[in-house]
Amino acid sequence: MANRNKDVEEEIYDKVVDLTEYAKRQRWWNRLFGKNSGPVAEKYSVATQIAIGGVSGWCAGYLFQKVGKVAATAVGGGLLLLQIANNSGYVQVDWKRVEKDVNKAKKQLKKGTDQAVPELNTFMEKSTEFVKKNIVVTGGFVGGFLLGLAS
Repeated sequence: MANRNKDVEEEIYDKVVDLTEYAKRQRWWNRLFGKNSGPVAEKYSVATQIAIGGVSGWCAGYLFQKVGKVAATAVGGGLLLLQIANNSGYVQVDWKRVEKDVNKAKKQLKKGTDQAVPELNTFMEKSTEFVKKNIVVTGGFVGGFLLGLAS
């Protein structure tokens, strides 16, 4: 009986080893993301890539969370102080001038967006290609970033 269990275990081990060799040869991400996926993927193991992406993502998420809190506090405090100053009569707003400046800014933004569209498309294509080439690191980074935001 013990001999049969040992044979079954060896057979399962052989199949698992065959599966890992198959995965090394086939590169599943090539089928999903194209033939040229991976300068980083070829240099390091999957575990190392996930660890690198996860740690860097966690650091970025943690910093993003802390800086975001400070920025939100500063903006909110500034708006609160401006409102108090306005109600106390220290600040007078020239609403006609504000409206004129806002309209001028709208016109400039419309001109700028028409010119920036090709640059934005190029940036998006490059970003998509980078993510496809480094899918494992990117996945680790996204997971780490979300954990960093939550901590």
